[in-house]
Amino acid sequence: MPIFSDIQETELSGTKEVFLSAIRYATSTGDSFPQFEDDLRTSAQEQVEFMLEDDEKIPLVIADDEIKVETRIVVSKIFSSFENDLFSLILEPDIANMEMEKNIMRSLSDLEWMHNTLLKMDLMKDFVTQWSNISNNLLKVIEDKRLDSVMWDLKIKLIEVTSKVLEAVGYGTVVLPAESRVELLKTWLPYIRKMKSLSDEMSKMEAAFPYKMSDDLCQCVEGAIVSLVSALPSNDQADILADWISAEQVKYPDLSEAFEIWCYRTKSAQRRLDEALTESAMPMPLPLSPST
Repeated sequence: MPIFSDIQETELSGTKEVFLSAIRYATSTGDSFPQFEDDLRTSAQEQVEFMLEDDEKIPLVIADDEIKVETRIVVSKIFSSFENDLFSLILEPDIANMEMEKNIMRSLSDLEWMHNTLLKMDLMKDFVTQWSNISNNLLKVIEDKRLDSVMWDLKIKLIEVTSKVLEAVGYGTVVLPAESRVELLKTWLPYIRKMKSLSDEMSKMEAAFPYKMSDDLCQCVEGAIVSLVSALPSNDQADILADWISAEQVKYPDLSEAFEIWCYRTKSAQRRLDEALTESAMPMPLPLSPST
């Protein structure tokens, strides 16, 4: 039994090393590794996906504290790399620098892949928190006037990644405080509305325009936002719904369902309050006297 136990521990240690190395290769964040070609990165990503789905030792591996710490370090490096690449974009004299755009899209692709990996490792909260933390900075860059008519693929890809974050929060995979959920919505909702309108206009002007928000993406974003709004405190719901009603692009996302839920809950709450006030105002019956 001691020998068997040692063998098991050795095998588990080996699986941990393979898993960590594969994640580092897959995202090119290992300090001792140079940048790898796309086919090697793809192979490493496939290795991680295979281990998460089919390796019988993987539940013990992803439950290991060392693995969690190392994975979080990898995630932080990817986010930092992406944010730095994006900020360098507006400092670049040549805004149409293809190499820089390629690096940004690769970092964003790494983030999207990492999202799927963290979901299987029960570490989605780390991804959601980091994305929320950098959201304002991302939008400051991507809404720079010099980028108005370029990098549509990056703009749509940002919405695709944001939709995954909205789904995780909206459907309860990740639990955030109400103020954080409100901040997430208020940060991204105006941008999503604007991009939907702009991409639709571009599609009408240019039939072959390839960067329109797909129907599936629109439905995913809309469903997640409706679910997210419906779970907010009533006052926060009212603020967001009032902004939605007054917006020019009121057709998307369609928050009619969330509005109906808010109206119903508000009326029910008001009715319960009225009933409680009525009951409290009723005179209490006098106690019966002993003789009676």
